[in-house]
Amino acid sequence: MGDITLESNLKAILGPGFQSKPGEEAAKTEDGKTFSQTLADSLGKVNDLQQEADTAIEGLVSGKSQNIHETMIAVGKADIAFRMTMQVRNKIVEAYQEVLRMQV
Repeated sequence: MGDITLESNLKAILGPGFQSKPGEEAAKTEDGKTFSQTLADSLGKVNDLQQEADTAIEGLVSGKSQNIHETMIAVGKADIAFRMTMQVRNKIVEAYQEVLRMQV
């Protein structure tokens, strides 16, 4: 995939509107992270869960693992995390569209 990273994808998606202006500090959450850092961390965790599920499936199919329960739990976790991510994305897009419809 080359040098495409999660961070470069986030910068492309979020654009300059979510970055702080020069001389200003970005708004931070309680743990001291910016919105984009929090989003990147969350997407990274979802990606990790997807990779764990893929590894569990490969192990089950190849015969390295006989534990179907752990495989199904890993797949379930990845599925729930992905669905939650999609709902968050949908809410962000809805909010963005609502801001665009605002009259100044």
